[in-house]
Amino acid sequence: MNVVYISKTRALRILVVFLLVLVSVAYSQTLNPKGVNVFFDNTRQLPIYCVETDQKKIAISFDAAWGAEYTGEILKILDERDIKATFFLVGIWVDKYPDKVREIAGQGHEIGNHSTTHPHMSKLSRQQIINELETTQKKNEQLAGDRAVKLFRPPYGDYNDVLVTTCRELGYYPIQWDVDSLDWKEYGADHTVNQVLKKVQNGSIVLFHNNAKYTPQALPVILDNLIEQGYEIVPISELIYKDSYSIDHTGRQRKIDN
Repeated sequence: MNVVYISKTRALRILVVFLLVLVSVAYSQTLNPKGVNVFFDNTRQLPIYCVETDQKKIAISFDAAWGAEYTGEILKILDERDIKATFFLVGIWVDKYPDKVREIAGQGHEIGNHSTTHPHMSKLSRQQIINELETTQKKNEQLAGDRAVKLFRPPYGDYNDVLVTTCRELGYYPIQWDVDSLDWKEYGADHTVNQVLKKVQNGSIVLFHNNAKYTPQALPVILDNLIEQGYEIVPISELIYKDSYSIDHTGRQRKIDN
């Protein structure tokens, strides 16, 4: 048997390197635990972030939680271009603006579910998740009829396996986005325009907010540019695959050929 001798100096160096690696991994997980989990855990349940397609087809969406000041203007911009979008509504917003819900649905847009109280969904129990989804879904269906679709977007983009699994058990498609306009940060219309146009691609789901200050200024520029590029803009339910699909580690939905 061969015996390998390691000097104290070399052993110390090895120990230091090992400790640095441990500290680095711990620090990375603190900064971005979701990214680390996705990288190491291939079994993690993911929502749909975007769709793999050869067609120049995308969807745009608006989250509504706190106000409605710019909603009418946004609807007018969409109507002028005959574009249908998806509006994800929070239950407390629905209670406050029922006429807006009817108006959105009446113009042919689809109504998605954005929870009842806008909580961090990953902190809720399964039963609490069910209550958040089903309470708002009933309100949406009462006001929007068949325009109330079973798409769910978790507030803050916050989810875990329990949420995604529960959504699917109840017949909802959990939806995220791959293009964030960052309109809620109110950096200005030009920033919103650039943020979207530089990232959009076939199958993208774009996130806007109905009450962001500069969205009415940025939206016409974005839409006209996308139309000029040949993109077809559809509601999310017309973009995603409803069955026979898989979702890769990035959240891209792919059709499985039968």
